[in-house]
Amino acid sequence: MPQPNVGAVRDAQLAQVAAALNGLENGSLTAVPADLSHHALAGWMEYAGLTRSWAAVTPMQANAFLQRYAGQPVAERFREGWLAEAGKRSDWSAFNAAWDDRVTTETLRCYRLSATMPAAGAAVPAEWSQNALSSWLKGTTPPQVCSAPLQTLVNTNTLTDSLRWERIRLAALEGNAGVIRDTARGLSSGDAALALQYADFLSAPSADKTTGWPRTPLSATVASVGLATLAKNNPSVADSQLPAVASALGMDDLQRGRVLYQAALWAAAENQPDAARRFAAVPAQAYDERLHEARQREAMQRRDWRGVLQAIEQMGSTQRSDSRWTYFEGRMKELLGDSAGARAAYSRAATKAEFHGYLAADKLNQPYNLCPTTTVADAADRTRIGNMPGLQRAMMLYGIRRQNWAQAEWSDAIRNLSDTDRIHAIEMAQTNGWFDRAVFDLNRTPNEQTQYWLRFPLHHEATIVSAARARNIDPEWVAAEIRAESVFNPQARSSANAIGLMQVIPATGATVARSIGEPWNGESTLLDPDANIRIGTAYLRQLKDRYGERPYYTIAGYNAGPGNLNRWKAQRPGWDPDLWIETISFKETREYVARILSFATLYDWRFNGNAIPVTARMNGDLNAPRKSFTCQTAATPAK
Repeated sequence: MPQPNVGAVRDAQLAQVAAALNGLENGSLTAVPADLSHHALAGWMEYAGLTRSWAAVTPMQANAFLQRYAGQPVAERFREGWLAEAGKRSDWSAFNAAWDDRVTTETLRCYRLSATMPAAGAAVPAEWSQNALSSWLKGTTPPQVCSAPLQTLVNTNTLTDSLRWERIRLAALEGNAGVIRDTARGLSSGDAALALQYADFLSAPSADKTTGWPRTPLSATVASVGLATLAKNNPSVADSQLPAVASALGMDDLQRGRVLYQAALWAAAENQPDAARRFAAVPAQAYDERLHEARQREAMQRRDWRGVLQAIEQMGSTQRSDSRWTYFEGRMKELLGDSAGARAAYSRAATKAEFHGYLAADKLNQPYNLCPTTTVADAADRTRIGNMPGLQRAMMLYGIRRQNWAQAEWSDAIRNLSDTDRIHAIEMAQTNGWFDRAVFDLNRTPNEQTQYWLRFPLHHEATIVSAARARNIDPEWVAAEIRAESVFNPQARSSANAIGLMQVIPATGATVARSIGEPWNGESTLLDPDANIRIGTAYLRQLKDRYGERPYYTIAGYNAGPGNLNRWKAQRPGWDPDLWIETISFKETREYVARILSFATLYDWRFNGNAIPVTARMNGDLNAPRKSFTCQTAATPAK
């Protein structure tokens, strides 16, 4: 079994650095300790001290910091904060001294316009006008700090009517009535009146408001955007108004399709009986991957197998080649009695190392196709990669739980690495306990996705196995949950305050801990990897006991909660697992269930070299004959 072979970063002072950062941030320290002044993370310690109070930072301090750490991520992180502070102060001299043309933040670029704005009555440089126009000519509302420089465009008569109408068009596509009203102020009274009618229509669409509009592409665009908004909430009203408005304003198929698209999506989401009719009414030009997918799912919910097959056949070649749709092409042909066509589709899907590829292989009773690769670093590579200052700083910062800063250092360090060196850097990250780099940064070439040893790490293996056996759950499922929930980051915390490896909500954790006799010391308990695994695995067991022996129900409930799960079970009782999963109404949960089952198969391979068939795993049959893996062709990597 290949293991990451680029070494761990060791630093005897790292605990002192962590303490110093805390002290500099809370004010108990006012300067970097002398014995840490030359440490690799000295810049981040200085940053912590300076940014505790931006109002106290002087231009001299800011310029000195930027010069001292020029070229390092800490300088760029500081630059953005300092530019925002200098802009708030209207200290344009300090702002310009720190400016870098690579800054892309819209607010800061507007401050730059103010910092370089010509004096009243002075000639306006062409470059300044062009930069200001770039900020103005958008359909979105600009930041408030843009007001002064953009007013200069108005005062200098830079804005022509054609530019104003183009901005109105862009704002209409965004549905932004406020920008249209703002832009209308510079038009003649007649044109301004029409623009304001457009804005009023977008705010409250109604066909009677379009009476008297000129038959122009812009009128048709505004009407289609407004009616599409209406269709999201009241498709019947939008439907009834569309024909007359489309005829009067000369809408093309794309503009009509914009409205009909939203009406079809709404009808499908609400399980309306006329959903199929609405999908059929959408012009072909208005279809995208989302609508094709929604159409097949609506047909599947009605058990209209021929309708599902037709929806798949109408997909573009790229979408249709995805193993999901190739598998369901085969599945529908099987249900319709076309065994030869089903086998052909299953054969195409089975080349792919992902959930639907595994299902297809099960249908064909053949091994799973998996072609893992490894890239081994020699001694010179290990030394060279391990000594890169940016990577060392990234590993140190990650080790002291400064993940955002670590990511800044990491992104900068790998930006210009060769593909091979980037893989070695990812090995280095895993050696240092940072596992998600393989998930986020093995994506430049398709072949990188076959680095399964890196993409599916296995940490805390002994605890996973013991906790799983204690709850009579297979450890591969537990590992798959950890990989999907946190990528083995014990400090992970979601916006919903789900914590740790298995992303357990504290209230749930406390209840489960009491039920199994696990010591509970508040939510910090969930930051302990072993405790988190024991609690999370026990919770899986409780869910499985509650929902029956079908793991896909448990996985869906783990992600979406019991209320949603019970609703889906009631809607589709007795459905085959693959069809039940595909018709889950929440995209996140639908993909989550497939991902967990796929990941469990790959972790089965990691643990055992073979796997319980996915079809058996879905049904809770852990005693089924195990499936082997083979590299028969260049397998498409797992997602």
